[in-house]
Amino acid sequence: MNACESILGLSPYQGGKPIEELERELGIKNITKLASNENPLGISKKVSDAIKDSLPNINRYPDGNAFELKKAISNKLGIKPEQISLGNGSNELLELIARVFVSKSSDEVIFSEYAFVVYPLVTQALGATAQVSPAKNFGHDLNAMLRLISSNTKLIFVANPNNPTGTLLSNEEIYSFLNRVPDHIPVVLDQAYFEYIDKGDHAISWLEEFDNLIITRTFSKAYGLAGLRVGYSICSNSISDYINRVREPFNVNHTAQIAAIAALADDEYLKESIKVNADGYKQLKIGFNLLELEYIPSSANFIAVRFNDAMQIYNDLLHEGVIVRPVEMKNYLRISIGTKQENEHLLSALSKIL
Repeated sequence: MNACESILGLSPYQGGKPIEELERELGIKNITKLASNENPLGISKKVSDAIKDSLPNINRYPDGNAFELKKAISNKLGIKPEQISLGNGSNELLELIARVFVSKSSDEVIFSEYAFVVYPLVTQALGATAQVSPAKNFGHDLNAMLRLISSNTKLIFVANPNNPTGTLLSNEEIYSFLNRVPDHIPVVLDQAYFEYIDKGDHAISWLEEFDNLIITRTFSKAYGLAGLRVGYSICSNSISDYINRVREPFNVNHTAQIAAIAALADDEYLKESIKVNADGYKQLKIGFNLLELEYIPSSANFIAVRFNDAMQIYNDLLHEGVIVRPVEMKNYLRISIGTKQENEHLLSALSKIL
């Protein structure tokens, strides 16, 4: 039985090693996982209560149109519900958007070197051609991306803040870029880590000016719902309609919808998440400086750190009960920002093995 040729060269997406897997492999307890950019606070009490309240109805199919969740996002951001599409995490939306616009091998998708690994995965899975722009200081070189645009360009991905580097483009840079992209080419502005930056929500206002702009966000990071998988996109009514034509029915489950509504309303939890992240970033920077480690300044909830032998350090950290994340950057590990205690565990382990 022959699989589609476009997927033969694909390797399955590898997430951060689960805590349970390391426990099985090495028999280690009290493990610190700093591999998947998760919120170290866990869920808030309001979300926990909402999840409990949702349980009596999980024998029923969820609202396939997620009316209440779209209404909550709409009210929060000042946009129309018709502009919102929901996904099983924003990852699913990235794939759905690519399926809407990419259909043959001559179609080209532009993204940056050192950008989110899902961009090349979905491009290759669809049999399309990747046009990879060389990174500039580990981040996006928007001018170089513009030079890659051709008559075959069907889609552009821009992550801001970028994963795995944590680099950040200014609002002025992105706005100028959008002005120069031909308006028939959709641009995905992937803002999975948006809540951690303090630059105002300018992107939402750009939707009125750029019909080709698609913003993707998630509840997996700052809102702490990674295990429930809820993401959303915001764009023009017409593109949103296209996305909803290709998405699976009931792709966001009932409990996830209820939890996301509660999380969106819990401003105190979000503020605390952002503060814990900011404090942890300062703590890790001080620690890395004392250890004389190079790292890329980050605007997200992780830091990319350079080592002479990253994979050796990764494996040594596993034996110390700390899980971090190897990335597609030579001799770099991506380290999520944890609680004060988790960060101390990491720094202590690094001090021991370096």
